[in-house]
Amino acid sequence: MPNLTQNPSKIRVLVAKPGLDGHDRGAKVIARALRDAGFEVIYTGLHQTPEMIVNAAVQEDVQVIGLSILSGAHNALVPEIIDGLKKEGLNDALLVVGGIIPNEDIPELKKQGVHMVFTPGASLQEVVDYIRAHAPARA
Repeated sequence: MPNLTQNPSKIRVLVAKPGLDGHDRGAKVIARALRDAGFEVIYTGLHQTPEMIVNAAVQEDVQVIGLSILSGAHNALVPEIIDGLKKEGLNDALLVVGGIIPNEDIPELKKQGVHMVFTPGASLQEVVDYIRAHAPARA
């Protein structure tokens, strides 16, 4: 019989695609790289609302939430997700965003609560190393 309990030593990461963006190859590549690095990865699939992402983060008891946004809707979607996470008491979760994010938008996203923004050209190892170094410890 397989052990269905979570491995407490593994970092749990939710990879989510908020909004109407229909391109998820990058999110799938990141999810696989994180899994290959030893993380437990939950991928939400396409077209997730902020509420769906927050609910998944709560239900899956994740330490890290990674958002992949290519649509340009980051200034609308990310604040909604941050507000939802705060309402659910997930203030200690590491929130990272990747995708097509203009450099001039990054400071405001960080001010709102995004810990790191990975733009095109960031290496998979860079993402893995950042999450490993900054993910909060399990309670």
